[in-house]
Parts: sequence; C-alpha cells; structure tokens
Amino acid sequence: MSESIDKTNFLDLKSCDPEKVISRTGCKFDKIKEQYFVDIWGYTYCVDLNKYEVRPEGPGLKPHHNCLYLFILYYLMKSKNMLPSGVWVSEKDIRGGAAFFRGPHTIPADLITARFGEDIDLFKKGCEKLGGIPIELADAAFLFKITPTIPVAVLYWQGDEDFPSEAKLLFDKNIEQHLPLDIIYALAVEVCNAFG
Repeated sequence: MSESIDKTNFLDLKSCDPEKVISRTGCKFDKIKEQYFVDIWGYTYCVDLNKYEVRPEGPGLKPHHNCLYLFILYYLMKSKNMLPSGVWVSEKDIRGGAAFFRGPHTIPADLITARFGEDIDLFKKGCEKLGGIPIELADAAFLFKITPTIPVAVLYWQGDEDFPSEAKLLFDKNIEQHLPLDIIYALAVEVCNAFG
C-alpha cells in the first residue's frame, strides 16, 4: 500500500527515538515488530518499519496517491507536542505558503464543490460522516481533528445564480511548526479527496 513512498522516509523514522516519537504524538510502538500505531482522523494506522509500509488497521480512509501515508510518516518524524493555537490561517498565510501553494500545489478544494454543488445540506452530512465538528464560519464549516495537534477546517459558501459554490481549507497557525509545506499540501489533498 505504500509502494510509491521512498524507503528513505521509513529509514528516517526508524532512526528516531521511539520514546520521543511516542511523547510527541501519543502513538504506540511495538518494539519487537518495529511497528508504530497512530490514530489519524479517527482511524488507526500501522507504520511497519520492516516492511516499509503504512496500512490501516481496519477500514481506514482510502488514501489518494499515498499522500495520507506520507503525511503519517512525517507526522511521526517531525511533529511537535504543541497544542493548536486556535487561530485559523489559509495556506497562503503559512510561512512560505504564498509562493508554494499555487500552480501544481494549489489546494484542490474544487473537488469539494464538485461533489456538493449548491447542496449545502449534503455538504453538512458529508462532513458529519467524516467526523466533522460544526464551527461558525462561512455558510457552513466543520473542524476535523486529523490528529490531536493538527486540526483542519473545511469552509463552504453556497452558490447562487450569480456566484458558484466555493470551498476552502483553513489550518491551525501552528501547522507550520509541525510539517513542511509539501506535507501540508499532501494533507490538504487527502482532506479534499476524502469527500469524493
């Protein structure tokens, strides 16, 4: 399931002190099998350092081009034990984001509007199905606890005859402390594709 992820990522994680990884992320580690178990967006995933793979323990989310698995590896390697700030920012407000999140790295929020169109109630049901918590932004918005330290908000503005519907992702300001821009992008791609 993780065949397109460079083996180096697994080796980098293997070089990390498991006790530090556990204290930063709250994951579990099987020392004998060399496997991490981490909860991501309500599902448990196994990172097998010997088989160089990430796999769901149970149903899990259907990953999009292994972006989710790459996010999981980096989350285990790089995230900090830092609570969310409570301040939402767009991808362009993240340090370096204005230059990075354009062209091929534009967040594909259009996948969300393509799925729900003008049906905001269907959007709300889709968010609830994915474990979203309603928040007071836009016409409808939901917070998703990807991890205890990394929330993502999905905002939706219902279109009308003059303007099409629009979706947008917001991130907690502290996300830049946890992840590099390309991994934030990988997470955003997964969030947008989860609605498909």
